[in-house]
Amino acid sequence: MLNIINTLLEECSSDKRKFPATDLYCEGWMLRIVLDWFSKNVDIRRELSMRDADNWYSEARLPSTFLPRKRGDKLAEGHTHADGVIGEFTINKNLESELVLKSDAKSFIVIEAKMFSKLSPRTSNCSYYDQAARNVGCIAEVLRRANLKPDNLEKLAFYVIAPESRIKENVFTRYMEKEHIFETVKRRVDEYDESKIEWHENWFIPLKDVITIKCISWEEIIEFIVTEEPKIELSIKAFYANCLKHNQLISNLSR
Repeated sequence: MLNIINTLLEECSSDKRKFPATDLYCEGWMLRIVLDWFSKNVDIRRELSMRDADNWYSEARLPSTFLPRKRGDKLAEGHTHADGVIGEFTINKNLESELVLKSDAKSFIVIEAKMFSKLSPRTSNCSYYDQAARNVGCIAEVLRRANLKPDNLEKLAFYVIAPESRIKENVFTRYMEKEHIFETVKRRVDEYDESKIEWHENWFIPLKDVITIKCISWEEIIEFIVTEEPKIELSIKAFYANCLKHNQLISNLSR
């Protein structure tokens, strides 16, 4: 079995591959590798650091305060699928991996991972409700459902992880500005009747002085990891190089 796995991995980056290279060499698997490493190296003082009590999960479903109120709700949106989450939570498998934050949680981090794609600028029913605003809005709803005020947490964050070159190109800058995010969510709330005012005032606005919103480069994370564990330098850098290579090809073809 191990020989089969190793053969598939070798072929994945060659012309002999039996499935698209980006099924493996992608932001999702790059993030899982990184989060797994941090989960095995706890109490390191970095953005993605974890404590013994923390968990991580890939593709958790985050609830939104803007879920459908009735069939055909033209303002509504569905759950947000988070590329990665860190914190003290459970995953409700009966609700298709919906995340439930523990009422005594001390940390909650949501991560959006990118290679060469941009943040989505809209949802199906809202032309301006971009991916960053949507994620931060979902963080507020997760806290509300746990009845956990933002200032009760020691670590609360939304991160976008992307190649350094993309960050320097300012691809994410506007969307990640805190003022833009809070104005965008307020605009979304204003489209509803008064039913969202309490949520906005009591759960969303209090995030502003507490939450960290930041872009982090894959290169920065990888350099930190290999400094801590030099023996994995070749393997993790090779994996990232393949992510860049194959996703750059897809990005160039889609232009």
